[in-house]
Amino acid sequence: MDPVQKHVVERNLGEQPIAGLMAQLGLKPHDLVAASPSPITHKLIARACKGRRLTPYSQALVLDALNRATEGKHRLNELFNY
Repeated sequence: MDPVQKHVVERNLGEQPIAGLMAQLGLKPHDLVAASPSPITHKLIARACKGRRLTPYSQALVLDALNRATEGKHRLNELFNY
């Protein structure tokens, strides 16, 4: 491996399980934004679904919004595969 590439973190990780879960539940990004008590954006939800690497804090916001929108008990490992 090239020494320069050694420290490169892959940020685009492909579609995440949250995208399939939202489709299965019939949820749109707006449903999560509306359900969240924290200020989150449609763009954050879109990035989560597309597989853009999120910070642990952002992941927690997405998880909380999903659980509030579905009254569920989902866990982070169900939403993201990284």
